[in-house]
Amino acid sequence: MTLQERDELVIWHPFTHQKNRPPVIPIVKGKATLLFDENHQVYIDAISSWWVNLHGHAHPYIAQKLYEQALTLEQVIFAGFTHEPAVALAEKLLTILPSGMSRIFYSDNGSTSTEVAIKMSLQYWWNQQEKYPQSPNRTKILAFKDAYHGDTFGAMSVSDRSVFTLPFHEKLFEVISIDTPNADNIQELQHQIQAEGSNIAAFIYEPLVQGAGGIKMYAPEYMDKLLATAQAAQIICIADEVMTGFGRTGKLFASSYMTHQPDIICLSKGLTGGTMALGVTACKKHIYEAFVNDDKLKTFFHGHSFTANPLACTAALASLDLLIVPACNAQIAWLSAQNFAFASKLARGISNPEKPLPIKNIRVLGTILAFEITNGKDEYLNNIAGVITSLAMQQGVYIRPLGNTVYIMPPYCTTEQELLAIYQCLNTIIEHFRGA
Repeated sequence: MTLQERDELVIWHPFTHQKNRPPVIPIVKGKATLLFDENHQVYIDAISSWWVNLHGHAHPYIAQKLYEQALTLEQVIFAGFTHEPAVALAEKLLTILPSGMSRIFYSDNGSTSTEVAIKMSLQYWWNQQEKYPQSPNRTKILAFKDAYHGDTFGAMSVSDRSVFTLPFHEKLFEVISIDTPNADNIQELQHQIQAEGSNIAAFIYEPLVQGAGGIKMYAPEYMDKLLATAQAAQIICIADEVMTGFGRTGKLFASSYMTHQPDIICLSKGLTGGTMALGVTACKKHIYEAFVNDDKLKTFFHGHSFTANPLACTAALASLDLLIVPACNAQIAWLSAQNFAFASKLARGISNPEKPLPIKNIRVLGTILAFEITNGKDEYLNNIAGVITSLAMQQGVYIRPLGNTVYIMPPYCTTEQELLAIYQCLNTIIEHFRGA
């Protein structure tokens, strides 16, 4: 029995329609940008395996560090104990995160990092009822429409009501949902925040790029104004950098494009270079100090069995070692420039009067490039997604679109030849739908 056949008998895959689902591809090896299946087919991982892989698969430096740590300490309870990898990682993160971050709280993944941030923010105001008499009113969360912050219940609540949350809507808490800012709506959004600010505990947002909501992008200058307004109203600002962190947008963190910095930052995905699961919620000093109190009821009662797992922290440290060297920065800059040049070519194709390309809304930010195929509705359930993935796989490239939204987010080690192959694959997909 093949690995594929064995899988069909026992596995329930995520985000996958189960009835008549296409057979999964058994991957037996990864190396740098490439994935190898059991039939010796090779695929370029153009989306970094759900946006997590920064430096390539099976990176020898990360693997060696993990091996050494596994021989020393693989796991220990983090309530009452500490260890070198956790402390060293917190120290290193605080030197590279946007200014003002003071403490690191560890969790397991992206969803839990945002869950922690939401709970921190709500309890921040609950803990300070004596200091701020109006704080009991600070119970609402402000969030963007089309947002996605994870699959746990708090994270779903602050996400857009969509196919991801549909069966659970009556169980989710209410949020104030606003559009992402632009030149036309910024004043209206600012007025709304000023009017409701005394009731809002926190504002959670994906800085500049909304990931699972469709790789939607918005401009930093208007986000900066929105952050200024929110912080003037003492609203805790939470940057969900789970996807945008660690160089994806061309800068180390998307928040660096703005002058006004968040009070809390959520990290995961690329944190360990894609090696294993780890979540981080970083906060400013005033957030932490609201939990330093003689009253034990003001303790932050949150934790995970694998909080600050030594192996995961070690992988993150190794990934950061690789990330902050000049060669990696140069590679990120090169990928960003190549994406911009390719997007410019696509834009010229759209304006071709004889036979325009069947795409729209081409956008680039750093290593992320996206556009929509103008075939059917702009939605996650658009059936052309499977066609796009199949076409790409036939060309040795792995792309998993969000409905009719096609995007790439390749590992930083992607070579010129591999990137050209990805672009050629995108051209072939576009031509397929132009001829359809």
